[in-house]
Amino acid sequence: MTDPRAKLAAAARDFYQRGWMLGTAGNLSARRTADSFWITASGRPKDALSEEDFVAVDLAGRVQEATAGRRPSAETSIHQVIYRHFPEAQVIFHVHSVEANLCGHFAKAGQLRLPPLEMLKGLGIPEAEPAVDLPVFANHVEVAQIAADMDAAFLQRLPRVPGALIHEHGMTAWGRDFDAARHHLELFEYCFRYLSLARLHGLGGES
Repeated sequence: MTDPRAKLAAAARDFYQRGWMLGTAGNLSARRTADSFWITASGRPKDALSEEDFVAVDLAGRVQEATAGRRPSAETSIHQVIYRHFPEAQVIFHVHSVEANLCGHFAKAGQLRLPPLEMLKGLGIPEAEPAVDLPVFANHVEVAQIAADMDAAFLQRLPRVPGALIHEHGMTAWGRDFDAARHHLELFEYCFRYLSLARLHGLGGES
């Protein structure tokens, strides 16, 4: 992949405008080589990123390249887990939307049943009215524990959809390129908005 930092910065501005990456919340990454990736630096406002606001790390989390004073996102370990388990993933977006955090409360036993919408075909689910669950992980102060929980769960079973939700934290989606990752994230966020409105209007009962 060619240097993706400009496209990551543009995606961050887009997500900021949507209200998904307010303040310095959220993080984005893209593969740099097969064994390393660029990720947003910690504490940087997502509406004003430059190429200097990204740090290159390897799959063990070791810094490979960085502008002085920049350190990788505190959630780098989550990206490491996803890149290790999904070799086809080239781009990862982690955002904090209101609807995603509301929907974490609807999960049961670490799974959120997605609405059986036609749009799930865009997440790789070809069936009509499918029963598909999105994995939901507990939030921890130590992000390494979240990453460890994800790693253990993915070793047991990979999710059917390219995403994972962290309760009261945010949504992570990935794809084979920028367009796929963005489309996946948009579809998940549509599902979250649908579920939130359905609950508000008393539709669908318990998932």
